[in-house]
Amino acid sequence: MESLISLVNKIQRACTALGDHGEGSSLPTLWDSLPAIAVVGGQSSGKSSVLESVVGKDFLPRGAAAVRKEISDETDRETGPSSKVISTVPIHLSIFSPNVVNLTLVDLPGLTKVAVDGQPESIVQDIENMVRSFIEKPNCIILAISPANQDLATSDAIKISREVDPKGDRTFGVLTKIDLMDQGTNAVDILEGRGYKLRYPWVGVVNRSQADINKSVDMIAARRRERDYFKSTPEYSHLTERMGSEYLGKMLSKHLEVVIKSRIPGLQALITKTISELETELSRLGKPVAADAGGKLYMIMEICRAFDQTFKEHLDGTRSGGEKVNSVFDNQFPAAIKRLQFDKHLSMDNVRKLITEADGYQPHLIAPEQGYRRLIESCLVSIRGPAEAAVDAVHSILKDLIHKSIGETSELKQYPTLRVEVSGAAVDSLDRMRDESRKATLLLVDMESGYLTVEFFRKLPQDSEKGGNPTHSIFDRYNDAYLRRIGSNVLSYVNMVCAGLRNSIPKSIVYCQVREAKRSLLDIFFTELGQKEMSKLSKLLDEDPAVQQRRTSIAKRLELYRSAQTDIEAVAWSK
Repeated sequence: MESLISLVNKIQRACTALGDHGEGSSLPTLWDSLPAIAVVGGQSSGKSSVLESVVGKDFLPRGAAAVRKEISDETDRETGPSSKVISTVPIHLSIFSPNVVNLTLVDLPGLTKVAVDGQPESIVQDIENMVRSFIEKPNCIILAISPANQDLATSDAIKISREVDPKGDRTFGVLTKIDLMDQGTNAVDILEGRGYKLRYPWVGVVNRSQADINKSVDMIAARRRERDYFKSTPEYSHLTERMGSEYLGKMLSKHLEVVIKSRIPGLQALITKTISELETELSRLGKPVAADAGGKLYMIMEICRAFDQTFKEHLDGTRSGGEKVNSVFDNQFPAAIKRLQFDKHLSMDNVRKLITEADGYQPHLIAPEQGYRRLIESCLVSIRGPAEAAVDAVHSILKDLIHKSIGETSELKQYPTLRVEVSGAAVDSLDRMRDESRKATLLLVDMESGYLTVEFFRKLPQDSEKGGNPTHSIFDRYNDAYLRRIGSNVLSYVNMVCAGLRNSIPKSIVYCQVREAKRSLLDIFFTELGQKEMSKLSKLLDEDPAVQQRRTSIAKRLELYRSAQTDIEAVAWSK
């Protein structure tokens, strides 16, 4: 009995704690599915006395009298004074003791065959329906009480028990009133399983008589008298070791222990699953806000580092998004340069116009150098547009990745103000990097305009090398073939420069924007953060009070479940 009490109390303690503090905890429900003992028998079969015996020696006479009175009073309140009707409303009686099993015992109304005066005709069926509603539950252990001084074939308890538990897995037969059998008769055949065999051996008991109850004979004395009866009665002396209320209690305890231990894996699985769910939710809710300034500062820094790492993962390819930058360099920027259509810019009329304007009052002698320069500069200056567009396109991609990373940093979801501040600081940094990138990128274009590659022109074939006459008249110098050759030379040079810029501009953008964003996106924010006072740090960590309460509640539940897990595992290992 002591091991069962320890086992049941450990499980009950865990389930009760979780039921008191949990939110929709299913453990108390599982606890309710553990065995309850229902005492079934006909009228005057002695079932209440058997129940009283199972409760144990702590059910003292004075307490029993008080309990009986309370039960009688409660029955009168429910059904009316001196009424003989029954009520389906149960009377709950709690008995507290360190020496009793923490289980549910149900004393059901006695089954009857006829209605007496003052009872409705339906009383017989009403009682049977009530009894059946309890004992048909698969977690109910049935104590089928039958008096030995009546024919077992007419036992209502055995009949209804067999209907709801045909295999007898949860039915225990108890034979009462053995001491009241007729002279010359005994119950040996039944007790030895020959008269009516059950899966579990029959147990014979000798309850307190009405005279004993009236004299307030306590349970200790009653059990002693019961043992003496079986020992001193020749017919039953060989069965003494497995007769009596005390043996019945031990047998039930052993059975309950087996049944309860069989439920432990289910309890363990449920607790483990719930712990995992609570840990996941607690992780989602994030850590609680630190109380001191140093702790708050460290917490903010850690959150910012988590965001920064997520942003870098997008750029480095661990997460999606960084590939869009490369698409700007491989597709958008080259396509924008191609759309400039330099061949149209170098039309015959435009070449003639710029060459003529560059010569001024003095026509060029050999090659129109100033005209070349003006034509080249007018083409290269148009590259500034695509270059700036590339800078802006990368800037837009980086901003999108900032917002995406903000949304993916779970810690920032807890603190709206910090989220806004970090997002603003990151975008401000990108704006500064964009401005620097624009300067550097346009500088590359301007450098190409400011200093031409002379070697390119030195390698061009001269008119004299082709047998031409360098002393053409001014009109010959502006003929279509001559101008067409100038336009072609300029286009070749511009294409050469564009090919170089297609490599150098992406490098400049990556260096000034992408690399710098990875290296120092929140540097200024961190510098300003270190100068903030406690109140401003607290404002950044303005968590929703509902989230704080939720985290506290989850943490308490998690602690209780872990404690319950330890208790249940201790019980499991003791098997």
